[in-house]
Amino acid sequence: MARNRYYFNSDDSHPIQPTSADIILRQQLEYSISKYFYEACDRTIQNLLSNCRWYVTTQANAMTLVIECTDPVTNWRVLQKIVPMGKLLNQIVSSAKIRVCPPDSQGVPFEMRVDELSVYRDMA
Repeated sequence: MARNRYYFNSDDSHPIQPTSADIILRQQLEYSISKYFYEACDRTIQNLLSNCRWYVTTQANAMTLVIECTDPVTNWRVLQKIVPMGKLLNQIVSSAKIRVCPPDSQGVPFEMRVDELSVYRDMA
């Protein structure tokens, strides 16, 4: 019986720590996706986003649009627009999520994957 021997070459493994170039490229990607998303939004969603802190992150291998709401009314309005925002985001990145964060101590964040939009079709 022949034994196959496999050797692991350390050059083939991914780096444990991201390099500064990796960090810069990730930041540029997040900026570009944010800009493209915002420009694709209608004026109503753009105005709504201007009342929030929002950003795109690609941490943990998943692209996420995070929207941090300043008050409960804004949080409710953002949740009402989550389907149209999800449709726009799905056109840019098909494996993304949207996380809507209410004000501190006002509840838990709501998270939706853009590939789950069919579940929310009645809200569109």
